[in-house]
Amino acid sequence: MYRLHAETEHFLVIDKAPGISVHRDQSETGLVMQVEQDRGEKLWLVHRLDRITSGLLLLARSADACNRLAELFREQRVEKFYLALSDKKPTKKQGQVIGDMERGRRGSWKLLRSRENPAITEFYSYSAAPGLRLLLCKPGTGRTHQIRVALKSVGAPIIGDPIYHEAVTEAPDRGYLHAWQLSFTLDAQEYVFRADPQQGELFQRVEVIDAIAAIGDPAALKWRSAGKAGHPAV
Repeated sequence: MYRLHAETEHFLVIDKAPGISVHRDQSETGLVMQVEQDRGEKLWLVHRLDRITSGLLLLARSADACNRLAELFREQRVEKFYLALSDKKPTKKQGQVIGDMERGRRGSWKLLRSRENPAITEFYSYSAAPGLRLLLCKPGTGRTHQIRVALKSVGAPIIGDPIYHEAVTEAPDRGYLHAWQLSFTLDAQEYVFRADPQQGELFQRVEVIDAIAAIGDPAALKWRSAGKAGHPAV
């Protein structure tokens, strides 16, 4: 369900498994509840990851820490990088997807041409293997399904996405979206956390592992949005 990636006085960093809900539902214990049970302490969810998404998730150890961390997210002072795999080549190798989002049918969301309160996603596309693209994504906002919708809009839906990827004969073993790196400053302390994807047949292919390693520090790439670069990841 998860592994503990890092621990501080104020928060935990969890590496979430794919296919796990952060909240309890009728059929299973949610991630937050499970971590609380394992550790014997009350925890606060700072931000969310979709069920299909694996990777880094912050859990605060006090209400005060949760409020302060949540404020960093609201003010867009947390730099986030995600990895995704697609079996389609996007319409451009790198770029920015901007647009308002509205709810569609059956739990889906769609991207609009309007930009009144837009979702912003930047991405780089890399060839990982024949018929397989590695996408590095940096969301500038935090909307529901934002990266999943953005990649579909440029013709590269995420493999295993049950909503935005067309049906295939053999279902993939997971949705291939991973929260790879988080960085922020709290109480004058700079934090950078990175967790490579550990689950998924495609993520474990040598070519994909090599393509991820070749990216290096994602914050050092040229992004339209401002961000700090060069801090070693934990």
